[in-house]
Amino acid sequence: MEARLDFFGNAPAGKVLRHLNSAGKAASDPGLPVVTQGLVKIRAGQINGCGSCTDMHTKDASVAGGTPLRPDPVATWREATAFTDAERAALQLAEQGTRIAESAGGVTDDAWADASQHYDEDQLAALMSLIAVINAYNRINVINRQPADGCQPGQFG
Repeated sequence: MEARLDFFGNAPAGKVLRHLNSAGKAASDPGLPVVTQGLVKIRAGQINGCGSCTDMHTKDASVAGGTPLRPDPVATWREATAFTDAERAALQLAEQGTRIAESAGGVTDDAWADASQHYDEDQLAALMSLIAVINAYNRINVINRQPADGCQPGQFG
């Protein structure tokens, strides 16, 4: 599969990416654990069918966590034993925040309450922002048919 256009080499697209990157950086600053950030990015990429993001963030999360991390357990996080309660709460928020169109109510009060037990207000703001930003990246990559398996860990900062 080839990308439909060179999104990284296109001037208007580059402007959009710089703004998305800035938003992603802002969402990463308030102390949300790096591994949790990676899990959320992987799960959103899986739900949205973004092979490029799933590949990239799996590699990045493996480096951040110090151990190899496969995306398979993230897709089955409810049954997997590898995740903390806080990570499960973040994954639930990521799923519901990504699948807004599938539910009239959006993110449930229960999912928010669960996340609120594990994250402070700044971390919740970061988590919400991260979910929004990764969904934007997913959509750009899926629309563009951005190939997977082409990145190195940490390639995009």
